[in-house]
Amino acid sequence: MISVIILGAGNVATHLYSAFKKADGVTVKQWYNRSLKSLQEHKNEVEIISDIALLKDADIYILAVPDDAVAALSRQLPFENRLVVHTSGSVNIHDMDKKNLRGVFYPLQTFSKDADLDFTHVPICIEVLEKPSYPILKALAQAIGCRSHRINGDQRSALHLAAVFVNNFTNQLYRIAHEITESTGVEFDILKPLIAETAHKIETLSPYLAQTGPAKRNDKKTIKKHLSLLENDMHEAVYKLLTKSIQQTHGTLTKQPDQNP
Repeated sequence: MISVIILGAGNVATHLYSAFKKADGVTVKQWYNRSLKSLQEHKNEVEIISDIALLKDADIYILAVPDDAVAALSRQLPFENRLVVHTSGSVNIHDMDKKNLRGVFYPLQTFSKDADLDFTHVPICIEVLEKPSYPILKALAQAIGCRSHRINGDQRSALHLAAVFVNNFTNQLYRIAHEITESTGVEFDILKPLIAETAHKIETLSPYLAQTGPAKRNDKKTIKKHLSLLENDMHEAVYKLLTKSIQQTHGTLTKQPDQNP
């Protein structure tokens, strides 16, 4: 049985707690947060504390807190030589206090408190400084049904940057599309099958091969028309930048326009 203590009460901490609670072979001994207000609904399931001095012994201490709080919280821990990990994609493992064994248990996924999440589809990226720390973190990932990947700090930083592009930036593009459809009274939901198919295609094709659209085929007439329809200067700038990026990736194409959006 792997014993875990969670520190933090945000989206990642909440989803990890739910996954650990359901898992055989994992027990959450305590859940710490500076304020107990957000933990009250779980007080009958797990011991909740707001005093860091009351932390008990555990196999793994998980700092699921904002990036800027990781280093300071690691220094406040009232013990030494125990395995302490953070869940960030960008915080350097060396930012944590070296009085403890340091690691990273990074679930590469987008987390919203009110959205259900199947952890069997969440890759866990593991980074450690001491080799003996790796097996227990891998076992923890397996216990919640996750596939784990051992990576180094540079790889984790690259993955986090790439994740911003495929998740955060893509979601902002959805928001822009939502504004465009709203402006004419058409339902955004009509685009959802296209969104799903676009994501589905890269299960079997590289993003390079999956690319379609007026920028790739250099359909200048359609590009000009789209730009004329955009009334928001920021949306126009985004359109031009992404069009230029696609054209640089695929070169100037002379083939006749196809029917792909």
